[in-house]
Amino acid sequence: MFSDLMRDKVTVLKLNGEKYEDIQASVQSKKTFIQRSDILIETGDLIQRKMSNDGIETYEVIDPGFHEGGSIIPAGYQIKHKNLGLPEAEKAVQSITYNLNGPNSRVNNHSTDNSTNVVNENSAVAEHIELLRSEINRLVQSTQEKQDALEVVDAIEGQFSSDKPSKAVVNTLISSLPHAGSIASIGSFLVSVLAG
Repeated sequence: MFSDLMRDKVTVLKLNGEKYEDIQASVQSKKTFIQRSDILIETGDLIQRKMSNDGIETYEVIDPGFHEGGSIIPAGYQIKHKNLGLPEAEKAVQSITYNLNGPNSRVNNHSTDNSTNVVNENSAVAEHIELLRSEINRLVQSTQEKQDALEVVDAIEGQFSSDKPSKAVVNTLISSLPHAGSIASIGSFLVSVLAG
């Protein structure tokens, strides 16, 4: 099921010069999901995605976010990344790396910044995702079941941070969560957001 979501092909460029090509991934606005545990991805490494129009997007890894496999989701990375502009990407590929955090972080190297940034995060969705995490932590007793459920919540969050979240995928993920307390009603709210 999760392999169906991996529609992008990326190249990982490590700071030590190693290069891994043709890796299946799901690249979203703030995260990249890679379901592989045989390569070590570290902070500062670069991820490049070749687009169908021959353009290349370059992302810098801010937090690798490696997760061990559970019964539902295989081992892999939920990488928090920063999108690099073309001049920045060229410099980063030449081993000049900028580590930045936050929605409006930027580097201006001998240039004037005339950009406009818009940060738009749906706070109701973010609040409900956090509520979902706290309810799972409160209600689920089994450590393994709790870890699996929290990984599902991470995948739900990944859907909402993508450009086109899939209602069907979110619905399937929510239905795989434990049926306890208010988890179902929080899940219903998240599905209803996508219906609108």
